[in-house]
Amino acid sequence: MADAVEEAEKVSADLRDALSAAGVKLPSLGLDAVSWAGTAPFVLVELGRCNVDTARKLAAALRLGTGVHRPDAEA
Repeated sequence: MADAVEEAEKVSADLRDALSAAGVKLPSLGLDAVSWAGTAPFVLVELGRCNVDTARKLAAALRLGTGVHRPDAEA
């Protein structure tokens, strides 16, 4: 179990760094404690909520990374 939590923490940190490099900050990004509290834990990464501006930045970063662009999308 400790290995799964450690891996999830590393992935969360990696995601936080990648989002930061794209100018996106998800303030609630972290591990979902409830998901690994049971007898058969399955660690989930909680992305949390964000405001409209952050959602717009996240969408733009994803479009840039995938090469999919919408002509009507705001950057």
